[in-house]
This record gives sequence, C-alpha cells and structure tokens, in this order.
Amino acid sequence: MARDSTDNRPIESRRQLVEWMEAGCKPKADWRIGTEHEKFGFNLADNSPVAYEGERGIGALLDHLQSKTGWEPILDEGRIIGLVDTDGGGAISLEPGGQFELSGAPVETIHQTCAESNTHLALVKELAAELGVGFLGVGASPAWRFDETPRMPKSRYDIMTAYMPKVGSRGHDMMYRTATIQVNLDFDSEADMRRKVQVALKLQPLASALFANSPFTEGRPNGMLSWRSQIWHDVDNQRGGYHPFMLEDDFGFERYVDWALDIPMYFVIRDGKYHDCTHITFRQFMEGAMHGEIDDGEPNVGDWNNHLTTLFPDVRVKRFIEMRGADGGPWRRICALPALWTGLLYHEDSLADAEALTRDWTAAMVGELRAAVPVEGLAAQIDGRLAISIARDVLGLSQAGLRARGLLNSEGDDESLYLEPLMETVASGMTPAEQLLQGYYGAWDRDINRLFEEHAF
Repeated sequence: MARDSTDNRPIESRRQLVEWMEAGCKPKADWRIGTEHEKFGFNLADNSPVAYEGERGIGALLDHLQSKTGWEPILDEGRIIGLVDTDGGGAISLEPGGQFELSGAPVETIHQTCAESNTHLALVKELAAELGVGFLGVGASPAWRFDETPRMPKSRYDIMTAYMPKVGSRGHDMMYRTATIQVNLDFDSEADMRRKVQVALKLQPLASALFANSPFTEGRPNGMLSWRSQIWHDVDNQRGGYHPFMLEDDFGFERYVDWALDIPMYFVIRDGKYHDCTHITFRQFMEGAMHGEIDDGEPNVGDWNNHLTTLFPDVRVKRFIEMRGADGGPWRRICALPALWTGLLYHEDSLADAEALTRDWTAAMVGELRAAVPVEGLAAQIDGRLAISIARDVLGLSQAGLRARGLLNSEGDDESLYLEPLMETVASGMTPAEQLLQGYYGAWDRDINRLFEEHAF
C-alpha cells in the first residue's frame, strides 16, 4: 500500500466493518486488474545495496521521479517515501529494505498493466542509471547480509521492526530481504468473493512454484527454490500465511472481519504521528483500549483500512482480493502473474473448472503442498499428482479464460500472450530458481555478481 489512510469517519459497530467490505462488490463491467511489483536497487559499481540517504540514494531517486512525473510526493516526518498519481493512476512506495514498489493503477486489461509496468521500469532504469543505480527482480536479496541491508525512514516500519521478533523468527527477513509480485482482482458479491478466494488459496502454492525465484541468500545457494515462500512459515502465523478457515463453507465477510478484529494492531495515525498499538487487537481498540493513551482514542475508517493492510494471509481480502504467493521476477513475469489469475478468476467457465480441479483438496492437503513447494517447487505433490502436471491444467484453464475475454492489443494478440513465460517453465520443467542455479553452478562459476550483470532490468 502506497499511502496509509487517514479517513476520519468514526467506526461505531462490527456491522459497519462488514458493510465496509461489502461495499467492495462491483458489477462485472467494473472489474479491474491491479498489479504490484517490488524490486531491489543496487549500486552498479559494486552490486551493494542502495541506502536511502545521499545524492545517489533512494530518496534522491524519488525526488528525480517526482520532478519527471509530477506525481504527488508522500512524506513521513518531512522525508519523501513515495509518490502517488492523484489522477487515478498508480503509486510508488518503499518496502523496509529499500525494495522499490510500483502499485499499478486499476486497469481493464493485461495489455494495459503490462504497458504500465514497462513504462515504469524504463523510466526508473533511466533515472536510476544517472545515479549509478540498477534494479533486480528476484524474490529475495541474493547477496547482502541483514546488517548490510538499509532501512527506509518509514514510521510504520519502525513499529513493525520492533514487534516482529515477538511473534516469529523470520519477520525481519520478510520485511527487509524479500520482494514479490501481486495482483488485485474484484468480485461482484460475497459468494463470488468466496469462490475466488478459495480457488486462489488452494492454487497459491502452485503460483509460488511457478514463480519460485529466490534460491540465493548472502551470496550462496540457500537450499530453497523459493526462500521467500519458506520465510512465511514463521513470520507471524496469527496474521500471515495460510489460514484454513478461509476454505470453510461459511467463509465470508463476517468471518474475515471477526478474524481481523482479533489480530493485534500495528499502529494508528493521529495528526500525522504513528502511535504503537501492538499491545491491543482491533476489537479491544473498539472497546476503548486507547482511551487515555492518545488524544483521539476512537477508531475510524482509516484505522480499519490500515489494519487490513497489516494482515498478510496468502490471499488477502479488502475491498478486492490480493494474490500474495509469487516471488519477485523480471518484466515478463510481472505481466504473467495478473494474466494467470485473471484468466482463472474473471471467466466463469475457467473458475468453475478450477473449482472442480481442486474440489477434493482438503485444507490439510493444501497446507502440505504449501510446505513442500519452497524446496521442491514443481516436483511437490498433492492428491497424488505432481505440481507440474497440475500447472499444465491450470495454465490451460487460464489460457482459455483469457482467450474468451477476447481483448486484443494493437498487434491482434489476446491476453493469453502473457502466459508464455509460465508455459516455458512447465515445458522445461525448471522453475526460474532452478535456471538461476544452473547458471550459478555452470557459466557463472559460483560468482553471484553474474546475477546482477545478467538479470537486472
């Protein structure tokens, strides 16, 4: 999320929170696609991480981008931490370790989201090169120790950094050393939301396998294909990762709200200042727990919206659905992820076929697949089948859904064009991580610097 909310409308009841989520329902004609991607900045001279400060730092790059685009700066205690296109476009934000994120505008086609990413990457590459900075699309920082990783000056991250060790062992790695691609999609009713969430949750480990792209840590292979996915097994399991209740028949807005209400908060914002609220849940906040601790201790809509952004399930529900299972990657894969999920979830026949494909998968089976994928990738199994075999079926369903949409670019290609990187992965049987490892043990002669040279944007 590019900018924390400051909507001051008061919250007076649990029902109001449910209605807030229900308000996300949209007719199919208004469904959109929002794509987000993160990437690691590095100094071209020596492949070291890029600090926020200085004439060649992340802050300076944001200043250059602001001058070039005219987007409104987002400030935190006077420091630029992002940009937003106030004309309804996208936004640029910083993750804790300097990961540079584009939160794309809600658009109608994969062609548009791909063009948006291409324009962004070209501009960032041009301006960053003037500062001696490059960018790399992978799922985890491949070479830097934690103590070498910079910290961005964002107040919410200070609160999260202090809290993470209290609830898991991998929170700092998640914050500072991972990067992802996400896609956000719409629904037209609670029932439609439920169907999409449940198919997406069952297939999220498959997406993690197809996009596995984090095999290196601190300059060496880490034994994983998706180190990023493995990290999510012990970040903060109350608020993040896999939550089987979302697969139950009665899952809906009320179940999600009740779950969210009993998760500890991170913060509230009052008069531009972030107040640590990690000692209370949102339900306790509504019961008056912040009275006497801050001047305005009553919850508001902005507080609720912000709280939902601090929950990290594999599939997140707000007023839209977020798919959170993929490692960061190169440009073609930034386009492939929204193509995969749009083809599956925005066409009725493909969604119904995906439901049928996964109907017999129990919550326990999905959990076992999720646990196996970080190491095994497409060789993991569920219901007696290899993930790579299921991937062929799923890609076929997505391809059919995209072709049925019939949305063509200027060259006459439909959106299924953007599935090609995933088709290549299945045809070769090698995840992106395995291809990187092949280079590492082969032509790179175990020199991690070759990753920066050959795979930067």
